[in-house]
Amino acid sequence: MTTGPTDLRHLATDAPRIMVVDGSRLVRKLIGDVLVQEVASAVVVPCAGIAEAREALAAGPVDLVTTSLALPDGDGIALARTVRETGSQAYVPVIVVSADAQSHLEARRFTEDVTDYFDKSLGFSALAAFIRGYVQPQPIPGARVLYVEDSRVVALATKRMLERHGMTVLHFVGVEEALVHLESCRGNDDPGADLVLTDVYLKGELSGHDLLERLRGDFGYGKRRLPVLVMTGDANPDNQSGLLRAGANDLVLKPIEERLLVTKTLFQLRLARLTDAASPAD
Repeated sequence: MTTGPTDLRHLATDAPRIMVVDGSRLVRKLIGDVLVQEVASAVVVPCAGIAEAREALAAGPVDLVTTSLALPDGDGIALARTVRETGSQAYVPVIVVSADAQSHLEARRFTEDVTDYFDKSLGFSALAAFIRGYVQPQPIPGARVLYVEDSRVVALATKRMLERHGMTVLHFVGVEEALVHLESCRGNDDPGADLVLTDVYLKGELSGHDLLERLRGDFGYGKRRLPVLVMTGDANPDNQSGLLRAGANDLVLKPIEERLLVTKTLFQLRLARLTDAASPAD
């Protein structure tokens, strides 16, 4: 029996209250404008810091929070904790928007209170695509995901998650087989896939980390040319950091949650297609 696409929306209402927390009035306006553009019925609640955010939370619930890392009276991680501690805010997406997000991600400084992060240096067009993934995710029919997983049960379940949202999945049980496919496309304008999704620990001689190093080193594919998402159940922060430093665009932590997996996949696919980045390979 085939089921339809899962509703990926992180917001349960068509008129969400979205809190934008940033010490810069200009940045609050810019992010607010992007939100209103993406969700015409959104109510933007601008706050300059944690104190104003607490007042806003006391006045009524919000549906999504974006925050800078550095705030006049604390930081975005402390704000995320404040949101969680507010009685009615147990699950609200809290997104850190910062030019320093990548280094915090690599150092594993983000806590479980932070739902996701966005690197401000990617620009506001990318921010719009990112927010769209949380508010109103749209499929990219025919997008090809090269997927490496040696467990048949896990592979079948994950493949179905992606295919439900219009993606074509090229499944390989090992890195060696995946490299044969990628090698056959080397030197072409088309690298053979639009995104790579791989587990870290595999039964063959090569691991997901090895695949990542080959793609970024030997093949010379940058993060925009061929995005790589790495799935891992390893809770060791140093190992997670190593994957990001080796060139992973993002991590997908196990057990896999369909909404986050597909949201992250669609965002990386859209980001790779944006034309306003500094370099097409980065």
